[in-house]
Amino acid sequence: MSKNTRQREAIREVFERTTRPLGPKDVLAAAQRALPGLGIATVYRNLKLLEEEGSLKAVHLPGDVQLYERADQMHHHFFHCRRCNRYFDIQACPGDFDRLVPQGYKLEAHELMLSGLCDTCASSQSAKKD
Repeated sequence: MSKNTRQREAIREVFERTTRPLGPKDVLAAAQRALPGLGIATVYRNLKLLEEEGSLKAVHLPGDVQLYERADQMHHHFFHCRRCNRYFDIQACPGDFDRLVPQGYKLEAHELMLSGLCDTCASSQSAKKD
């Protein structure tokens, strides 16, 4: 088991406060509020260690850098904002995709991602039209 450092604790706290998956740069920006001298290499190293110990899990989304979220999250999907490029958790799954799989095939996993504008970006777009 690896020792708990101030950097690792600051990164853990970032994930305790968020409800969405984060990339390394998001983690760096948030953790630097507590530790201004924190660097990106330290963030990458600690994300890997936290994933290895089972605290975090990697989220693989098409065409993006690897994101991370707390490992205790149940199965869920994501909403991607086209404008700010952030991802948000959708705490639901329509399930039963087996009925869509061609006969004789075996479904092993699925990913579902919705995209559009988050509430902040949608509000700013509406304000520009007014």
